[in-house]
Amino acid sequence: MPPDPHALPRAVTIREVGLRDGLQSIQTVLPTARKKQWIRDAHAAGQREIEVGSFVPARLLPQLADTAELVAYAKTLPGLVVSVLVPNLRGAEHALAAAADLMLVPLSASHAHSLANLRKTPDEVVAEVAKMRAARDATGSRTLIEGGIGTAFGCTIQGRVAPAEVLRCMQALLDAGADRVSIADTVGYAGPAAVRDLFAQARAIAGERFCCGHFHDTRGLALANVYAALQTGVDRFDATLAGIGGCPHAPGASGNASSEDLAFMLADMGIATGIDLQRLLALRHQVAGWLEGESLHGTLWRAGLPKTHLATV
Repeated sequence: MPPDPHALPRAVTIREVGLRDGLQSIQTVLPTARKKQWIRDAHAAGQREIEVGSFVPARLLPQLADTAELVAYAKTLPGLVVSVLVPNLRGAEHALAAAADLMLVPLSASHAHSLANLRKTPDEVVAEVAKMRAARDATGSRTLIEGGIGTAFGCTIQGRVAPAEVLRCMQALLDAGADRVSIADTVGYAGPAAVRDLFAQARAIAGERFCCGHFHDTRGLALANVYAALQTGVDRFDATLAGIGGCPHAPGASGNASSEDLAFMLADMGIATGIDLQRLLALRHQVAGWLEGESLHGTLWRAGLPKTHLATV
């Protein structure tokens, strides 16, 4: 049966990915102390899932060289789910050693983007996930493995990506041992109709194991795409403070869904997020000062917050 457009989730989790997806795409190398302050203040604002970095070689992404230290710090904050991105088995071993709560393994449904970004085909990434699952199980770790399927609606290198290929990759990740899967519109090609159709099919295959949507605002449709995904029952979304981010190997992938704009939209819809919007906007102002000269996005900070939305929602 098609999803009921009126049966929207009552609560939604916004996973903050600005410290990884955001910072990896800009030139500024933020000091570790400021990253810790960002994590601390985001937690104080009510965010309970934060992707703090990625275990990749420091020579490739010096912005993320302090990921292990950030994981250790973030895990001292009560109730915070700490996630990291890992591109390969070596990165997964670092994540396991750091005791991250979740490791996100990126897989590009676009073969061309997969080779440019990871130097692996999608099927080779799936094989790597099987090795990660074996390594995780051998240690007795409880770290979750999430397979994140990027370029799910196409990319600037290859062009169109067939929905059937996205769903094939999703099933392969689950078969390889991923605990859950997510779908990302890496370059902002998606529109609400395409999101609703693909997410409904993904939910039919993976059920609750399909856990998250990730949208870029390249064409101004990120929040519209979130709404379409909500109609399929998805209740977790990635976003970045001030909408920073992109993908170094996906030309045109400018700007993620803004955490503050998404939190405001959900509040306006009566959907609980646990986020104090006033505190989140104060954090945005602070981070904007740290990233002076970088491209920031989002609109709520310009318009201001109506008095009716000052409370935690």
